[in-house]
Order: sequence, then C-alpha cells, then structure tokens
Amino acid sequence: MSSRISQKFNELKKKNKKALITYVTAGDPDINTTEQLVYAMENAGADIIELGIAYSDPLADGPVIQRAASRALNKGVNIDIVFELVRKLRTNTQVPLAFLLYYNSIYRYGIDKFINKCMEAGVDGLIIPDLPLEERTDFKKILDGKNIDLIPLVAPTSEMRIKDLVKDATGFIYCVSSLGVTGARNSFDSNIKEFMDNIKLHTDVPLAIGFGISDVQGVKQLKDLAQGLIVGSAIIKKIEEGIVENKVVNLVSEFVKELRDALN
Repeated sequence: MSSRISQKFNELKKKNKKALITYVTAGDPDINTTEQLVYAMENAGADIIELGIAYSDPLADGPVIQRAASRALNKGVNIDIVFELVRKLRTNTQVPLAFLLYYNSIYRYGIDKFINKCMEAGVDGLIIPDLPLEERTDFKKILDGKNIDLIPLVAPTSEMRIKDLVKDATGFIYCVSSLGVTGARNSFDSNIKEFMDNIKLHTDVPLAIGFGISDVQGVKQLKDLAQGLIVGSAIIKKIEEGIVENKVVNLVSEFVKELRDALN
C-alpha cells in the first residue's frame, strides 16, 4: 500500500496539477496555532505539509527557520508534544504530513521508539537533512513495510551521488534549488533545469523543489521543472508578521492561497 504522500502525487497527476508543499515549525508560535495553521494551509490549497521539529543546532536552516525553532524550543515543544499534535490532527484531516528533523533528535529519542510513534500517530514521511547516505540504508531497513516515506535531499553539489541518493526513494525527492541554507532568494541556480533533468534520469519518483521559493514569481519560475514546490522560510516570515499583528493564521492562509493560484 502506498503512503498518503504517494497517493496525493498520483491524485494530482491525474488532475494535471502540481503539489504545493508547505513547511511550518511545530510549536511556532505555539502548538495550538500550529494545529490551526495545518487546517488553514490545507483549506488554502496546500497538498502536503512538512512539520519541522525544532533542534538547537539546525545546520541546514537559515536565520528565519532558526528563529522559528527558538520560539518553539522556548515554549518547551519537544518530540512527544509534536506526536500528540499529529494524533490530534489525524482526528480532523488526512492531509499528508512529513516531519523535517535532524538525525540526532531521532537517535537520542530512540530510533525504533521514534518510528513506532510515527506509525501510531499517522506521520507519512521523514526528511532528515543530516542523515548520511551510508547510514540511510540501515535506517530504510527499519522503515521497511511501515508505509513511511524516507524523503532524500539532493543538492546541486550531489552530482555523482544522485543515483545513489534517489535509489529506492519513495514519496518524493527533495531537490535543493541552490547552495547554502534555507531562506528566500531573488534568483535560483542558473543550471537548475540541467540539475532537475539529471535527477530525472535516475528516478520516476516525483520531484519537489525547495530552498528559496519566497513568492508567486518564484513559483511561476520553477513550477514547470518539477511535480511539486516546497515553501518554508517565506511562510515563517508570514508567521512572524502575524505574531506582531495578532493574525498569524489569516496571513499564512492568504499567502498559501496566492501560491496555490500561481501553481495552478
């Protein structure tokens, strides 16, 4: 049986539509708002939602997502609280949910315990930026038959390792649009089409582009190159605006709807 993520991509393919994948840090600005944001983003047109689990040393994250992680950590949000959030969400929505977190968090929590909790709660995918290729094989064996996608990240620097990185991938491939950490950008790698074409040589799994998509213009620029687009830091910025103006959910919902309209 395929995961909710694979089912969603298949459903969108039949409709000739692209996937809008949105990211928020769980617990930013608080866990109840995160729950409301998931419902609001789904209603505004998000197809898959990534929930970031805050970590004190997020290597791949730029300042915007680092601030979000700090806000969540300051509220005492931990993995167990995020699992409770997912269980609550699953009583109201079947939107595909993927965790984005660091391997050290899983290791410290206990790998088997973590995977079992993912299954119980209803988590559909895992994105682990610091999971080395060499250790991924062992981790994937633990996931075998558990209907949880291990989503690989492939960057322009991956080059000769692309084939190995996408081997046996499920769900989607997270294609990093440019070098560096997460964050909004005004332009993307000039070789991005060549990069995406190279990945397509090695896999039939849907490709989603992330890192740096900050507005409608970015969506229009990249939407023909992949089956999905991922927006994270730009949504966190809307959350930050909303904290000041006390309208987090409304601002994020409006922004996601703009992105969805641009992607259609």
